[in-house]
Amino acid sequence: MSSTTRRAPGARLGLAARYATLLLMLVLMLGPIVWQFLTSIRGRTENVYDGVLPSQPTLDNYLRVAESFPLLQYVGNTLIVAALAVTSNALFAAMGGYALSRAGWKGRRSVFTVLVATLMFPFESVMISMFLTVREMGLVDTLIGVWLPGAVSVLNVMVMRAAFLAVPKEVEEAAVLDGAGEWTRFTRVFLPAAKGALAVVCLTSFMGAWDDFLWPLLVLTDSEHYTLQLGLKTLAGATTVSDQRIIAAGAMAALVPMMLLFFALQRFFFRGVGEGAVKT
Repeated sequence: MSSTTRRAPGARLGLAARYATLLLMLVLMLGPIVWQFLTSIRGRTENVYDGVLPSQPTLDNYLRVAESFPLLQYVGNTLIVAALAVTSNALFAAMGGYALSRAGWKGRRSVFTVLVATLMFPFESVMISMFLTVREMGLVDTLIGVWLPGAVSVLNVMVMRAAFLAVPKEVEEAAVLDGAGEWTRFTRVFLPAAKGALAVVCLTSFMGAWDDFLWPLLVLTDSEHYTLQLGLKTLAGATTVSDQRIIAAGAMAALVPMMLLFFALQRFFFRGVGEGAVKT
């Protein structure tokens, strides 16, 4: 009892240190977002760097964003690309992950090794060859050209593979005994068991397409086809717009949909992250 009592102050100190570290990380991660939001609601006559809280809060800056550039058009273009990316990644990652998780075909390990090796190459090392390919296909300055390189991610395939490997063999054997074919087992047994991982794939695919800037910058030339992030860059660089309040409001307008989507799917997201931990 006395030994436990002597260790109690040290345990409390360690707990306090952990909470202090978590609080510091929270401030570092959320601090810029909070500052950006506060900047976006400052009045026109306020100094952006004068204090932390705005003295004349207003939402007029968000209306001025819509007036400064075609916000709805850019959001629509981005949603098209994001919807295509989510659909293709969910479909191809699930099919590819299922194939890689099934034993009995030659070359499975070689294919898996090659796919993992591709993760070592950064996007910047292959973007020129990707651009030349898209150009030869006649897809430059099109939303299809923006979507195509991200149609399926190797990382998403690995996530689905890990989730399918975690499905107990007894479940699959029972489906085989019931006469279920390969496609039936895939759609009726494995996909329902990997809903969490599929939610992770959909969420990360949407975020990747929504946040992408470099690839649309290379592919798109007509402003009518601009995605939201590319449009925000033109907003920040416009000679007629030098107000940091409008730029902050535009950035917040781009951030809010992702935050809402994440909070709506966080239950599936965290469950999906844990899928595949038993057997990989």
